[in-house]
Order: sequence, then C-alpha cells, then structure tokens
Amino acid sequence: MNEITIYTDGGCHGNPGPGGWGIVVIADNEVRQLSGGEKLTTNNRMELTAAISALSVIVNTPGFSQREITVNIDSQYVKNGITVWIKSWKAKGWKTADKKPVKNQDLWMQLDALNEKLNVNWNWVKGHAGIEYNEICDQLCQKEIAKFE
Repeated sequence: MNEITIYTDGGCHGNPGPGGWGIVVIADNEVRQLSGGEKLTTNNRMELTAAISALSVIVNTPGFSQREITVNIDSQYVKNGITVWIKSWKAKGWKTADKKPVKNQDLWMQLDALNEKLNVNWNWVKGHAGIEYNEICDQLCQKEIAKFE
C-alpha cells in the first residue's frame, strides 16, 4: 500500500515535430493524471520530460519521496539510459562510447538528479498493448500534441 506506481509516455507527430507527454501517478488509492507538450521537440525529449515530470510530482509531494516507486515506461531509451548507460556517460564527462556528446544531456541530468533522491524501480512495458494506464498516458500525450497541430 505504500508503493507508488507511475506510468509515463511521450511522443511526437514528426520527429522533430509537435510533441506531448502524459503521466499517471497512483498513490494512496488516488490516481493523478498530468500532461504537457511543446510545439517543436523530439520523441525522446518528450519521453524524458514525462519521466522527469513524474518524479518531480513525487519529490514535491510531502511523504512520497521516502516510498518505493515503480515507473512503468514504454521507452527503452529512457529505461536503459537511466538504469545502465548513464553511469558510463557520467564517468566519461557526458560523452557516449564513441566520444560524442550525449543527446538530451540537459534532461538526462534532471532525471538523474531526481532518480538519485528516490527509490525507483524502472519497469519497461510494451506500448500500445492494452495496458490501461499506459493507454491513458498515450491519450494524454495525443491530446497535448493536437494542441500544436
């Protein structure tokens, strides 16, 4: 009952193009939905922004930051980035294995700072597979994209 469950999604029409993100935060028998978007962005930036927004809700809600959190995310890019790749990026001064600057470093740094403050389990889920809250996140995302089209 103390665990907090989060679902996130981000996307674009065109890449780059108008983008949106959506999150669902489930805690204490309450379901919170939030979303946002940008006129010109990329899919990966929206996926990262969704994760940052979700963890920001946790950090900014009294009593939430000490609890166990499961983030269900359909982006392998974000899941692998925050759980595996980021250690190497930081050790190499935010460079990739081929010595190029990490794309979206500004967002990765924000996500890393939030992730380090919390007890987060990152769980990849298949997108568009009928998972209720993942589908809600996608709907929120699409509504945000539509605002810019």
